[in-house]
Amino acid sequence: MLQDDARLILLHPHDNVLICVRPIEAGDILPASGGTIPAREGISIGHKIARAPMRAGDKVIKYGAPIGSMTADAATGDWVHMHNMKSDYISSHTRTALEEGA
Repeated sequence: MLQDDARLILLHPHDNVLICVRPIEAGDILPASGGTIPAREGISIGHKIARAPMRAGDKVIKYGAPIGSMTADAATGDWVHMHNMKSDYISSHTRTALEEGA
């Protein structure tokens, strides 16, 4: 059995994303989830990587709970972030600071 890569962390067994705890380079082969995941692009610390293929409309599961939905397909090993997912709770493109006293 392969040992999971120390650059990734699985926060909950039901998650469909892994979290990068160290930088990932494009082309890295990452032992995880009982197999390997090819990193398709460089991914920064704290960002998500697809644990399995995801389709547009699929829920992104982190901490065992949905945090958003995919807006585009992602293959195993793809970076999952605001370019291919959206929050189901707040619009990431219309956030504005509240005026003092509002």
